[in-house]
Amino acid sequence: MNAQTMSLNGRDKARQAANSPAMEAAARWGFGARGVIYLLIGVLALQIAFGGGGQQADRGGALQEIAGKPMGTVVLWVLGIGLVGMALWRLSEALFGAAGQEGRKTTKRLLSAGRFVFYGFMAYSVLAFAAGDKSSGSGSSDQQSQDVTARALGLPGGQWIVGIAGVGIAVAGLWIGARAALREYHKHLKLAEMSRKARRFVDVTGVGGGTARGVLFTAVGVFVVRAAVEYEPDQAKGFDDTLRSFTGTPAGPWLLAVVAVGLALFGIFSFGMARWRRV
Repeated sequence: MNAQTMSLNGRDKARQAANSPAMEAAARWGFGARGVIYLLIGVLALQIAFGGGGQQADRGGALQEIAGKPMGTVVLWVLGIGLVGMALWRLSEALFGAAGQEGRKTTKRLLSAGRFVFYGFMAYSVLAFAAGDKSSGSGSSDQQSQDVTARALGLPGGQWIVGIAGVGIAVAGLWIGARAALREYHKHLKLAEMSRKARRFVDVTGVGGGTARGVLFTAVGVFVVRAAVEYEPDQAKGFDDTLRSFTGTPAGPWLLAVVAVGLALFGIFSFGMARWRRV
């Protein structure tokens, strides 16, 4: 067997692994883990909107909330492993293409690669926190954003780097919200296997949740751009401070409450994706 044949066989085996039932199970587990985290972030933000609870409304706050419950460490391990599954599934999409007619496009594969990095970081932070490193994953997203922004501003052309990053985050937020409003997720669902009630459930949670998530990311991007323009790292905000800033708008706490409910809906939508998404 020559080297070229061995290489092809290796690729075939890798592709088979990417399309295996185990990888499908990993992806669905990952959607469930994402759902739990967003649901908790939404609940924590809702508590803040109505003046209760001092927990951070971000991933760190969600992890601390879970850790404080009976069997919390076990749940954290389950969530972390689920996010590892999500990261591996996204990596397989980047390498071999996603399900669907457009899954092998370069843009789709690059997007999957970016998601692999994102979920890989999330998985690492959750697992490190579960293993006892309380500084990992539980740190304030606001402080992390300010630290990263400060380091970036200190680089040559730092203001441009931070400004472009902020615009990118804001545009991504608009893209997320628009895709949710247009129900672009339909192309990824097993619609033929879903009842009318199931479709309605997914649409209510998908549109409401995706729009709220888009609003949050857009606002985060705007604050990053502001930090670049004013050359002030403290202007950059993570999820928690961004959500709290909504209470300073004319709508007051009610805007935060609406976005909080939307984030909780996105968590529930993730459970629906774990059930009906084509993988």
